[in-house]
Amino acid sequence: MKKLGKAWLAGLFSFSLVFAAACSKDTGSTETPEKKDDEVKKEQVTLTIGSWRTEDTAGYAKVIEAFNKQNPDIKVEFKPSKNTEYNTILNTALQSGEGPDIIHLRPYAPGIALADGGFIEPLDGLEGLNAFPESTLAASKGSDGKQYGVPLNMSTTQMFYNKKIFSDLGLETPKTWDEFIALNEKIKAEGITPIALGTKEGWLLSAVHGIIGPAHYGGNDFVDKITKGETNFTSTEFVNSIKAMNELKAYFPNNYEGLGMEDIRTLFFTGKAAMFPMGSWEIEVLRGMNPDLELGFFPMPSAVGKDPTITAWVDGSFAVNANSKHKEEAKKFVQFLMTKEFGELFTKEFKMISANPEVKSDDELVNGLSEAVASISTPYMMVVHFAGGNPTSKATLELELQGMYLGQQTPEGVAQKVQESAETWFKPFQ
Repeated sequence: MKKLGKAWLAGLFSFSLVFAAACSKDTGSTETPEKKDDEVKKEQVTLTIGSWRTEDTAGYAKVIEAFNKQNPDIKVEFKPSKNTEYNTILNTALQSGEGPDIIHLRPYAPGIALADGGFIEPLDGLEGLNAFPESTLAASKGSDGKQYGVPLNMSTTQMFYNKKIFSDLGLETPKTWDEFIALNEKIKAEGITPIALGTKEGWLLSAVHGIIGPAHYGGNDFVDKITKGETNFTSTEFVNSIKAMNELKAYFPNNYEGLGMEDIRTLFFTGKAAMFPMGSWEIEVLRGMNPDLELGFFPMPSAVGKDPTITAWVDGSFAVNANSKHKEEAKKFVQFLMTKEFGELFTKEFKMISANPEVKSDDELVNGLSEAVASISTPYMMVVHFAGGNPTSKATLELELQGMYLGQQTPEGVAQKVQESAETWFKPFQ
């Protein structure tokens, strides 16, 4: 019995070895499984892009498609947030060690703060960075001198206008501030809203001040002086720029205090307002809303005898999350953003000015803006130089301007509050 039991066990063990070998042969001892496993692994690399540009979703789908022609194993998902919520969502995620793999950086101080905080990966050494001027790279260069972002585009703010309305009313674009005010009066007398602007969203007000302000504080001369600490926000020049903002409320829509971006954009593209002081990023949005819109722009004429100005700055860069699990793949994507292929695709799809100076647009309006940037640009001062502090001096300007439009603040009071804010962090004022 024992002998039989041992023989039975030996036979069972032998059968098990044969069965295991057969199974191994059936599942494949060739290279095929390893290849499949490798393919699965590659397919699982997914990158997410965080941005505030919800209106660019369709455009980025084409960018990702172009990238995937060269990198089919990297899946990229564009996941934007509402522009007024993006900063909070991004900062909360980064503080917890999470966030998108690729980050659309706000320009200058906010993006540099993320770099200084160790939340994003240095990009020094990536091929293609030398295509950008140093002044452009500065928008996302850390305090340590390292490059943390790939510049995306140059943005401008200017006065857009409805060419048909101007033609119907026999109006010409203004060359002086007095002509600009007279223009508003004529449009208003025709029962048309002259300027599509609301004060519900604070960022709109600092953006518009970026257009109107230089006409009164003197453009680049004033910017040079204030950044050196040779003048400040309580100066007559700057106070006059706030007074001009207050003066223009006579030409805003009815109930402008309750109107936000969607409202004022609609007023303009439906032909109910003649002018729209806004950024170049709105060109493609407006055309999408009304393909028949005859869109033009004019630089803001000076009120103090200087050249007209168009406001320009680097409006965002793309960076790599330092906590991304796929940093090398993310770097491949941002490196693609430095190519001329991307730059040309970007200007075609987004109708914006590429940060790469070698890239030109075939769009007449965009090229007109690009030429103006090269000849009569002034920096968006509150973004380029005064986006520091907590709350930022830029945010302080926005809040105080909202208060002014509600009748709770004076132009002098707005200027004083901005000065007090800047004194808490801006070294030339300390």
